[in-house]
Amino acid sequence: MTATALPPVVDQETWQRELDALRAREKAATRELDAIAAQRRRLPMVEMPDYTLEGEHGPVRLVDVFEGKRQLIAYHHMWFPGEKWQCPGCTGFTSQFTRLEFLDNYDARFVIVTQGPIDEALAYKRRVGNRMTWYSTANSSFGADVGAPPGGGFGVNVFLRDGDRVYRTWHTNGRGTEQLSHTFALIDILPYGRQEEWQDSPDGWPQRPTYSGWPSSEEIARAYGAERL
Repeated sequence: MTATALPPVVDQETWQRELDALRAREKAATRELDAIAAQRRRLPMVEMPDYTLEGEHGPVRLVDVFEGKRQLIAYHHMWFPGEKWQCPGCTGFTSQFTRLEFLDNYDARFVIVTQGPIDEALAYKRRVGNRMTWYSTANSSFGADVGAPPGGGFGVNVFLRDGDRVYRTWHTNGRGTEQLSHTFALIDILPYGRQEEWQDSPDGWPQRPTYSGWPSSEEIARAYGAERL
């Protein structure tokens, strides 16, 4: 990247004053996010049917996807039938989750669900070096019923288990999934940010088409997948 512009250079006092002004907004945003999370914890829920998905070892009831935990996060990975390389956004987004054991302390799991047939889904998981647990909803209406139908987009659903009963507690898609990611958080604190055309940046800041800085599925496979071994 060749920078076409730089932030203005000021003295320490001026810089601190500007940072303090920004910090006030950042703190307000943090408090608003806390309030949103509090509202989320007060959402009602809806009971789910007894779906059967496909896992690595065969059919599995939705209640058993929890593996004894009470809470479940499901990322719905986009799937294009017959394609070797699936959605680069989903592929890159889920590649960052390599250490999920910390969720054990919160009585929770985080898994991937896709419309792809399980054999193809597991082959893709190996190809791109994904470390998450995958399930297929190709033979179930589960995906379609929770906002991720065949040919549809990506999304996140959260579920709560009470005995053998499963409830849907939260859903988001689009940019709502960014809160699960550390990648955007890191990029957004950089001086040039995401460098995408839609962002409000000073004149002369480097900008490029949206998504063009994201790695392709092939690049992710070369970095993490089975073919690099």
